[in-house]
Amino acid sequence: MAEVAPQQLPLALEMRPALGRDDFMVAQCNREAVAWIDLWPNWPVPALCLYGPKGCGKSHLAEVWRARSAALSVPATDLAGCDPDALLGDAQGLVIEDADSALDETACFHLYNMLKERGGHLLMTSTLPPSRWKVALPDLKSRLGASLVCEISPPDDDLMVGLLLKLFADRQIQAGPQTISYILPRIERSFVALTDLVAAIDRRALAEKRAVTLPLVRSVMEDMQIAGKHGDPAD
Repeated sequence: MAEVAPQQLPLALEMRPALGRDDFMVAQCNREAVAWIDLWPNWPVPALCLYGPKGCGKSHLAEVWRARSAALSVPATDLAGCDPDALLGDAQGLVIEDADSALDETACFHLYNMLKERGGHLLMTSTLPPSRWKVALPDLKSRLGASLVCEISPPDDDLMVGLLLKLFADRQIQAGPQTISYILPRIERSFVALTDLVAAIDRRALAEKRAVTLPLVRSVMEDMQIAGKHGDPAD
């Protein structure tokens, strides 16, 4: 039975993924991180750092927390030379994304203290744990050392299936069991790889005005050289 064709959206439109709490797939690799997000505002300390590989879901969880706490959200690069008072305003929460990348240590230190003084909270995301950041400011290093730190690991089998289904659903594509079974053993076990593949499948289907079928998926993966890189087990 042919799979349902995706909605024919103009190729110039940006696809917006579902980023609500109910859209986040909980599995062993991220269960602790989800628990800390759900525990807010009852954190024992003012700051939490979620770290893991690119695309592991930490930004999704950070967005869940930002929406729930009415926090501000900024990439670490925006802290360079900023006025912490002007940046934070009256906010009780702040998300700093990619905090291990070009972090303005003085600004981060002042923001941490301001949030602590007003009973607010700081959520940081990074690829590495804070203990491996190149922090020179002793006071900031001390604050980071006292923060909650939680790793999000690469996805396990159950989460890979759930993520694939979610990514297809975000693009209004109904993927059948054959498609999922074909993709899983052939693709890198990362959130980024899944996201890139589903985006490529969607673009191809829209450009060629075709339904998303197994032959189309196979063709896209061959063009992306996914099978050759990660093995192509017998069907």
